[in-house]
Amino acid sequence: MATPYVTDESGKYIAATQRPDGTWRKPRRVKDGYVPQEEVPVYENKYVKFFKSKPDFPPGMNPEDAAAAKQQQVAAVRGGDRESEATGLSKTAKRNMKRKEKRKQQQGQGPAGGEAEALAKELEKVVVSAAEQQQNSAAAPAEPSTATEKVKKMKNLRKKLRQVEELQQKLDSGELQNPSKDQLDKLGRAQALREELRQLEEDS
Repeated sequence: MATPYVTDESGKYIAATQRPDGTWRKPRRVKDGYVPQEEVPVYENKYVKFFKSKPDFPPGMNPEDAAAAKQQQVAAVRGGDRESEATGLSKTAKRNMKRKEKRKQQQGQGPAGGEAEALAKELEKVVVSAAEQQQNSAAAPAEPSTATEKVKKMKNLRKKLRQVEELQQKLDSGELQNPSKDQLDKLGRAQALREELRQLEEDS
């Protein structure tokens, strides 16, 4: 609602207005150039202004052609004939429609559908045979894996024996005066380690 201004010989002022409770507001003097808050236009940045002033069609286009194009767009949106809909679709949408139609045609032909089924069955057979081969190859190398485990175990035992021998040398030379409980346990296991290694060597 516009602000009620009153102008007389003393100048311009806002007329006295009544409050909801019945009391009156005093008239207020207005300076030249004053704009009330409710009448200040909303700020719009340059981009908003540009898009608002931008025309719907390219500059220089005949207004009659522009009106005809707009009518075509409206007809396409409202679900006019199929051709008008196609003009409103993008290239990819048109391409997809063509592909769907081709697929329907191919499915409709009997022999082609039969060939596709036969190919699918053949492919399944190949996949199954490949899976069987993989299972057989996985089951075959059971013995070599145990042999590799033996080799690993022997290597580990030799390493432990070497550590025990080094510990014994340190004790003999007097370099190690007070051996810990773990070190004494290691020295005690030396004979058992040698026996285990000898058995593994005999089996292999």
